[in-house]
Amino acid sequence: MKYIIAIIKPFKLDDVREALMAQGVEGLTVSEVKGFGRQRGQTEIYRGAEYAVAFVPKVKVEIACRGDMADKIVETLKDAAGTDKIGDGKIFVLDLQQAVRIRTGEADDEALS
Repeated sequence: MKYIIAIIKPFKLDDVREALMAQGVEGLTVSEVKGFGRQRGQTEIYRGAEYAVAFVPKVKVEIACRGDMADKIVETLKDAAGTDKIGDGKIFVLDLQQAVRIRTGEADDEALS
């Protein structure tokens, strides 16, 4: 099993969700987050004054999946979330040791479907 975390631009969330559902992803978790990478934040103008925004708003998408689906999900995320501009985000893939469905007690792959 794999645990995939993607940090993406907020306006790409609907595209990502639709693309993942088309690939058979049955569930995901979404959180609004802030951070920075090479962008180092951004500058904005408010009432004529320029000021620096240290953290850029992003969306974190988390997906637990079977190991054999991970590569397809990563490719789907890259295609759906990409804009070819700085700040598109990152994708992290981790090994998932265990998953348990609370209601039924099903474990691992059975808990993911």
